[in-house]
Amino acid sequence: MGMYKEFKEFAVRGNVIDMAVGVIIGGAFGKIVSSLVDNIIMPPVGLLLGGIDFSNLFINLGKVPVTTMAEAKELNMPVLAYGQFLNTVVDFLIIAFVIFLCIRQMNKIFPKPKEAPKRTCDFCCEVIADAATRCPHCTAILEEKK
Repeated sequence: MGMYKEFKEFAVRGNVIDMAVGVIIGGAFGKIVSSLVDNIIMPPVGLLLGGIDFSNLFINLGKVPVTTMAEAKELNMPVLAYGQFLNTVVDFLIIAFVIFLCIRQMNKIFPKPKEAPKRTCDFCCEVIADAATRCPHCTAILEEKK
C-alpha cells in the first residue's frame, strides 16, 4: 500500500494536474491550428502558387503509378508526402508564434523582479555576502558595509 499512497500524493500534486491540463489544452489548440492551416491558410497560398494542393504533393516510391495521396493510401503505396510535411511545418510555425506572443504578453503583465545589487570584493571582484568581513575567495579583509 505504500507505493499506492506515494503515487496518489504524486498524482494529485498541483504541478502534475497543471501539466495535464496544459497538455490537454495544447492538444486541442494544435487541432485548431491544424484546421486553420489546412482549411484557411494553405488553400489561398496554393491558389497564389498556381492552384497547388499542398496536402496532395508527394513522391511515389512504388512501381504502380498513382495521381493522388488518397489513391496511394488506398493501395498502401510507399510515398514521400512532402506536402503534408509542409503543412505540418506551417502548423508548427503558427503555434510557435502564438506561444511567443503569449509569453511576450505574460512578461509585460508580470515583469521579473529586479535583483538588488550584489556586494563584490574590492580586491578580486567576486560576489560576497553582505555580512562578510573577509572575502571567501581571496581572503581579503573587507571594510564594514555602511
